[in-house]
Amino acid sequence: MSMENKVPVIALKDVNKSFGPIDVLHDINLEVRAGEVLCLLGDNGAGKSTLIKILSGVHQPTSGTIEMDGNPVVFDTPRVASEKGIATVHQFGGTFALMSIGRSFFVGVEPTKGWGPFKVFDRKKANAIAVKAVQDFGITRIDDGDRLVGGLSGGERQSLAIVRAVHFGARVLILDEPTAALGVKQASHVLRIVNQAKKRGLAVIFITHQVMHAMAVGDHFAVLIRGAVAADFRKGEKTREQITDLMAGGETMANLEAEIENYMQSHDGHPPAAH
Repeated sequence: MSMENKVPVIALKDVNKSFGPIDVLHDINLEVRAGEVLCLLGDNGAGKSTLIKILSGVHQPTSGTIEMDGNPVVFDTPRVASEKGIATVHQFGGTFALMSIGRSFFVGVEPTKGWGPFKVFDRKKANAIAVKAVQDFGITRIDDGDRLVGGLSGGERQSLAIVRAVHFGARVLILDEPTAALGVKQASHVLRIVNQAKKRGLAVIFITHQVMHAMAVGDHFAVLIRGAVAADFRKGEKTREQITDLMAGGETMANLEAEIENYMQSHDGHPPAAH
């Protein structure tokens, strides 16, 4: 089955979000399929963080719908979103510096599948599972589940958080600027893990303002400008320069100026009378 025929794992249909009189998101239409990375590009203030909060159940849309597998869903709370398989990894991996890797791997995931509640935290078992999951993703440097998360590099923390989401059955992985604070080597490490998650069939939403990082993993791109999708295109349809111009609002501004120019000419150079 080609990508085009697959029902999107998650789709936003005409989503608007206002806070009182302030409109933050306008008619957002986006979809992500399994095994695909959607890169959401935009500068600060473009509405990316509000969009993430809607996808992860922190805010509800003012209007419009969210669909999963073609059916409308409502994420009343972050917990509901997470139970439906939406996992959000924040910029610093959202992990706990003073916890061991094994312990942090199971935080908030009451392992009920066949193990019963954790009466006593089984450290050895948790460590073994966490280390194996991480190693399966090709992160060989992490080999000790007792190591403190705080001792990991930024890239390793991000990777750990992604692996954890995959391990616990996430279907949609939302990555909020995962490479923003990282050096080149660390960033490429995280991008590799993103590609792994994609190979395992997750739908990935990668939020970034770094065009090169987006181009390294993206299948599908959407540029967000002032809360609206200014462009939506597939891999290979635009160059790095075109994407950068778009993000700077270059094309959009030029189009707007051209429209104003045409309008003025069609009215013999006189703006319409104000009513």
